Amino acid sequence: MSDNDYHEKLFAGLKALAETAFPKQCAYCGRTFESVDEFLKETENIRPTVTGLKEATEEDGSKIVEVFRNCTCGSTLMEFCDDRRDLSDAGLKRRERFDELLMFLESNNIEKDLARSELIKVMKGEKSDILSNITPPE
Repeated sequence: MSDNDYHEKLFAGLKALAETAFPKQCAYCGRTFESVDEFLKETENIRPTVTGLKEATEEDGSKIVEVFRNCTCGSTLMEFCDDRRDLSDAGLKRRERFDELLMFLESNNIEKDLARSELIKVMKGEKSDILSNITPPE
């Protein structure tokens, strides 16, 4: 999975978590997580080098993202998130444009991870001081 796909899945998965899964309770210790923010801040990765995200395919062919996190009691929590990626022609064009902008920013000496996070900020309606100082490509 490419870094771009990973970040898009993470964002889509977290959005789905925020909308549908909370409050969530640990079946082992009973701890309750009221929001996705609380869930992510107060749980841990399964292992330091593992993201805890796994793509799976449902019987109908639709994609889901499984999110695995460890509660502070040590119990593993899992949540399912729909893959909300827009695979329409318009959605694919937006993904292509995102990749073009990412390459453009990299060619202007902006680190790939920083460029990606700034683009995502703007897509979410937030301000990017870094991008506001760059003339976009035509």
